[in-house]
Amino acid sequence: MTPRYYFDHAASAPRREEVAAAMEPWLHGVVGNPSGAHRASREARRAVEDARDEIAAFVGAAPGGVIFTAGGTESCHLAVAGVVHHHRRHHATTSVVVSRVEHHAVLDAARAIARDFDDVRLSYVDVDADGVVDLAALGEVLTPDVALVSVMTANNETGVLQPLDGVRATLDAALAGSSVLHTDAVAGAPWLTLSDVTAPADLVSLCAHKLGGPVNAGALVVRRETGVDPVVPGGGQERGRRGGTVDVAAAVGLAAAVRATARELREVSERVGGYQRRLTDALARIPGCWITAPTARRVAGVVHVTFDDVEGEELLYLLDERGVCASAAASCSSGASESSHVLEAMGLDPDRCRRSLRLSMGTQTTSEDVDAAIAIVSSAVTHLRGLR
Repeated sequence: MTPRYYFDHAASAPRREEVAAAMEPWLHGVVGNPSGAHRASREARRAVEDARDEIAAFVGAAPGGVIFTAGGTESCHLAVAGVVHHHRRHHATTSVVVSRVEHHAVLDAARAIARDFDDVRLSYVDVDADGVVDLAALGEVLTPDVALVSVMTANNETGVLQPLDGVRATLDAALAGSSVLHTDAVAGAPWLTLSDVTAPADLVSLCAHKLGGPVNAGALVVRRETGVDPVVPGGGQERGRRGGTVDVAAAVGLAAAVRATARELREVSERVGGYQRRLTDALARIPGCWITAPTARRVAGVVHVTFDDVEGEELLYLLDERGVCASAAASCSSGASESSHVLEAMGLDPDRCRRSLRLSMGTQTTSEDVDAAIAIVSSAVTHLRGLR
C-alpha cells in the first residue's frame, strides 16, 4: 500500500483523539436539550456553557458573545447578513466592504445580500501583489453608511496575514467607530494567538475542523456590543441570535479542539515553521517554481507555489497517486477546476493561477513527511514536464 502523506490540513485537519474522547459521552443515549429544565437538560446546558467559556477565552471575549454555529461558513454568513439586516432596519442605505481575497463564505454572502436588496451596496478592497489589503484603497471606499467591513485574519489559500490593526485604525479614522469589523479567523486559528491578533475586530468567525475538531461545528464570537440579527430565527436560543437546539457534542468538540490548539500553539508553530522554511527552500530550487508571496508575513502551516508548464489538476492527480494529499485553490470550492480569485486579485495571470499547489501542514506533520513531499513533488513535476 502506498504511504499517505497528508498536506491538506488547511482544508481539514485530522481529528484529535482528545476531541473524539470529549465528544463521546454526547454521542450516545440521552442527550438533553440545553434549553430544558430537567436534569438531562441541565447537564447538557452545563457542557455547552463550559464550552462557551473555553472558546471565549481563546478569542479574548466575554462568554455571552459566543454564538454556536454549524461551521465557519455559517459563522461568516451570520456576521455579514446579521449585521447588514440590523443596519438596514435603522438606515436608508447600507454599504458592505470586503477584501477581494476573502473566502467565498464572506464573498458569496455579501454578493447575495447586495443582489437581493436595492438599498445595499457592495464594495471591494484591492490587495497588493502579496495579497495584503491596501489600506489606502480601503479608506477610499468608506462611506458614512458602511455597516460592515470584512477582512480575514489569514488567507486560506496562501497563508498571508492581514493588517487588522491598520484596518481598524483606517475605519476609526474615517467612521469614528460606527462600522463593524468582522474577521474570518478560520485559517489563522491554528497558528495565532487570536486574543491578540483579532483584538481589533468586533466579530470573529471560527470553525472546529481546521483545529482537529468535528466538521459542522463553529462559532461567531461577538467581542463588543454589535447588532446582529438572526439569520435563522425561532426558539430564542443563543440569546436570540441563532434559533435551533445547540448540538452539545459539536460545542464540546469545538472547545476541546480550541483547548488543545492553545496548549500546543507555540511548540507546533515553531516546529511547523521550520518545516515550512525547509519545504519552501527545497521547492524553490525546482526550475520554474515560484513561491507565492515570499516576503509577506504568513502562518507557519502553508506553502503555496506555482509551476511553469505544469497544470495544477495534473500535478494534484499525480501527487495523489504517489500518496501526497494536497490542494490547489480553496478545497471547499470545486477543487482546481476554477481559477483562484485570490491569485487573480494578487495580479497573477490566469494561466499561472491554474498552476498552483498548496501544501498545508499541522500538528501531525513530521519531518519524514516533509522529506517525502519534497521528493515526490520534485519527481512529479519532472515527470509531467517530460510528458510535454
